[in-house]
Amino acid sequence: MYIGLDIGTSSVKAILLSEDQSLVAQATADLTVERPHPLWSEQDPKSWWVACLQTMDDIARKAPAEMAAVKGIGLSGHMHGATLLDAANEPLRPCILWNDGRSARQCAELEEREPRFLTLGGNRVMPGFTAPKLQWVRENEPEIFARVAKVLLPKDYVRLCLTGEHVGDMSDSAGTLWLDVARRDWSDDLLAATGLTRDHMPRLVEGSEVSGTLLPELCIRWGMERAPVVAGGGGDNAASACGVGAVEPGTGFVSLGTSGVVFVTNDKFSPNVESAVHAFCHAVPGTWHQMGVILSATDSLNWLARTLNVTPAELTAELGPVDGPSDVLFLPYLGGERTPHNDVDIRAGFFGIGHATERKQLTHAVLDGVAFALKDCMAALEAAGTRATRLTAVGGGSRSQVWLEIIASLLDVTIDVPADGDFGASLGAARLGQAAALGTTDGIFTAPPIRHSIAPRADLKDTYASAYARWKTLYPALKQAGF
Repeated sequence: MYIGLDIGTSSVKAILLSEDQSLVAQATADLTVERPHPLWSEQDPKSWWVACLQTMDDIARKAPAEMAAVKGIGLSGHMHGATLLDAANEPLRPCILWNDGRSARQCAELEEREPRFLTLGGNRVMPGFTAPKLQWVRENEPEIFARVAKVLLPKDYVRLCLTGEHVGDMSDSAGTLWLDVARRDWSDDLLAATGLTRDHMPRLVEGSEVSGTLLPELCIRWGMERAPVVAGGGGDNAASACGVGAVEPGTGFVSLGTSGVVFVTNDKFSPNVESAVHAFCHAVPGTWHQMGVILSATDSLNWLARTLNVTPAELTAELGPVDGPSDVLFLPYLGGERTPHNDVDIRAGFFGIGHATERKQLTHAVLDGVAFALKDCMAALEAAGTRATRLTAVGGGSRSQVWLEIIASLLDVTIDVPADGDFGASLGAARLGQAAALGTTDGIFTAPPIRHSIAPRADLKDTYASAYARWKTLYPALKQAGF
């Protein structure tokens, strides 16, 4: 038996898998995000641990015999979060999250002062990453910075609570900007640029390796016969790739979650900093991956539904079959954008609204706008030499057939839709836990059964290509106008 714990932004999810990776039990616990100032996004680290205890307690009640036989636990979590601990492992302040935008000035200064962030780190210095967050704390909260003993990512704080160990994995740690991504090791020079040393960092392991064992008191709490190992785990997207079997070069997925992702696995470190591509270590040894990331995918649809006081499902149910793009254009930049713009200040908007515009056209425009942004991501990956012809769909938005048809036609890829089941980060985390317990990755990261595949629609490709070309003119026009 194996546990997968996924520390998400809005909830913690735990799943229990059997030896053949069948789902035995699952549980979730909600989380909240605090936004005390414009551009800020924070969370209490202790709330992650309370939610983990809640989900694990729930599974232990539902399946006590199976919980007793757990041999491995894997972790995944939202990336880049700056969790600052003192010498007693107490959080010094709320965690600064991945979608926090306060450190834009520090990003520009760090890039200019230490250009190796772009080469060794392999990524643009963006406000979402961990390093500029620490520079912001260093400049604005010096009394807190002086007391920092360890900097952990969200899932690694949970690991500390589970095992008592300060450990991180390669995939998640690559998102700090302190990792020499090609060498899969901390960079002393990049750490020094933000006033830190290796002593502030956790020990590194591969995602499928053992990072520690569960504390005795937790084994007793959950009725486990012997202490299971805890795997290195992975950042949420790398763990999702493990869940859908995207661990071989050229395999990948498109994610329609809170954020949107086009993810492709590589056999080497392949950065493209000019287009704000994310080039990270994968969660399995000897592999890397590239991602194009947009900040508001289903978040865009959720915003429209909230604004119109309906549910997202009610909005998409009105659409019916799509025979071409919406007459209205939508930029999905509700909280800025990463790939390809790296722009924390740009904002969203509708363009082309007229007296005859109805709710249905706004919904259609939102789906199109997210798809156009994902097309930007695919173009950035292709500029870095990466091309995929098939992607697996993951995330809540992938339940929309219409949305996937639009994306498949725009990206010119076939999208495979898994059969019923959860093939996201929690499954990938459980699989990493299984690999750590068994001491091998052989046969662990298989592709899921596919319900159906969505090929690019020839009748949509030309019209959507034209609409995408018009849509791409909006961002530079808005920036020139001072937005």
